[in-house]
Amino acid sequence: MTGSVRLPLLFLDVDGPLIPFGGEPGRYPTYPLAPGLRRAAANPLLARIDPRHGARLAALGCEVVWATTWMDEANECIAPLLGLPRLAVVDWPEPSDADDRDERDGLHWKTRALVEWAAGAPFVWVDDEVTDTDRAWVAAHHGRHALVHRVDARLGLTDDDYAALTAWLRQPCGAEDQHPLDGGPFGGN
Repeated sequence: MTGSVRLPLLFLDVDGPLIPFGGEPGRYPTYPLAPGLRRAAANPLLARIDPRHGARLAALGCEVVWATTWMDEANECIAPLLGLPRLAVVDWPEPSDADDRDERDGLHWKTRALVEWAAGAPFVWVDDEVTDTDRAWVAAHHGRHALVHRVDARLGLTDDDYAALTAWLRQPCGAEDQHPLDGGPFGGN
């Protein structure tokens, strides 16, 4: 076999997974922003980002891709807070008639774009808004090499989330034959 092995992708949302919200006011810890991150300091919610997420994400052994409405601002404001290099960014397509139909059917507006962006590569999608509808659509249109993982927006990424991501990423490609409700690749939160 020639060529290099492509790492699985990890599509990462920002609001919810990295910036927790929706809990009781004053509940969230804050972290000091490093000197020189004036742009990040302009948004007080960025102080909720735990800088330890950077090392934890890097240790997963996958290619992290921003899948957020922050777009390239995630590289400008968030990657430096986490000690991460510039990451690839999903460029969202313009809204279409399919989006209206998907919304009525309960499909997240990101789902189609992420499956297309992955182009058959194994991927994990970490978001606080995904549902079983998204999991089923991914299973039907991408195949069994994907984990659609929901994070509780009130908590952000937790040790349990990292454990689930690590366990899935360590599975050999043939392990996708588990049933989704049995903790297989479409299981998770």
